[in-house]
Amino acid sequence: MKVIAAYLLAVLGGNTTPSAEDIKNILGSVGAEADDDKIELLLSQVKGKDITELIAAGREKLASVPSGGAAAVAVAVAGGADTGATAAAAAPAAAESKKEEKEESEEEDGGLFGLFD
Repeated sequence: MKVIAAYLLAVLGGNTTPSAEDIKNILGSVGAEADDDKIELLLSQVKGKDITELIAAGREKLASVPSGGAAAVAVAVAGGADTGATAAAAAPAAAESKKEEKEESEEEDGGLFGLFD
């Protein structure tokens, strides 16, 4: 993931075709280890492709992946005859589930790491 992030940072910085050395420099600037095999694999897979098209294709693939409360709503809607009432009932349950997860994660760290809250 860090290799991909470094590649995207290089592209965002104006380098439309970052080299392995560019990626290594970005990773080195933050003290991260550069894995040559992963860098070469990434560069071989994106060679000659437009980054905006790759991102768009990735978004399409991720759209089909269920995540969190959305899956519960989708299942409830697909299974019920009265979809409006079912979806309305499922939405608060999903929101409540997310709230509970956040409370649990806050309890786990003992309140010591409030930097990112």
